[in-house]
Amino acid sequence: MMLCEKTPIDGALVIGFDRMEDDRGFFGRIFCREALSACGAAMEVAQANISGNLLAGTLRGLHYQAAPHAEDKLVRVVAGAAFDVAVDLREGSPTYGKWHGVTLSRDNFRAFFIPKGCAHGYYTTEDGTELVYFASSPYAPLAERGVAWDDPRLAIAWPGEPKVMSAKDRALKPHAW
Repeated sequence: MMLCEKTPIDGALVIGFDRMEDDRGFFGRIFCREALSACGAAMEVAQANISGNLLAGTLRGLHYQAAPHAEDKLVRVVAGAAFDVAVDLREGSPTYGKWHGVTLSRDNFRAFFIPKGCAHGYYTTEDGTELVYFASSPYAPLAERGVAWDDPRLAIAWPGEPKVMSAKDRALKPHAW
């Protein structure tokens, strides 16, 4: 059984995979193409990434790749916890300019499906947080784009002020609405 929960962003979904536990620990899927397709989140995986974050309060994002390298992402937290955000940048989308955040953690075993054309970022809420994310397109440096985490039009309700950010992310500008 799998949970497929719609979000306020058109096409973005919170996915809850089953987790079986016994004396040894637990077992569960972190990706299943058929199950995702049944939820309306069909994607082919071109790349899988892992991001390790030493400290709570680390903010990464908001990132996306421009067409034709736009990518669907399926994001999971495998250690710690993070507030994960999608921003709809698809002109013509009924949810254009909106954002949605979801808490992902090792314990809640949920994933966030973020469709092509949406920017993605996250804020860690625990030390030692690790995220794994699957992308439908390989990284293309020339297609890399970003939006300021504190874009005033978005007014994202992050859990706190960032304590750790890259200089590159701090230099991102608000979106040209």
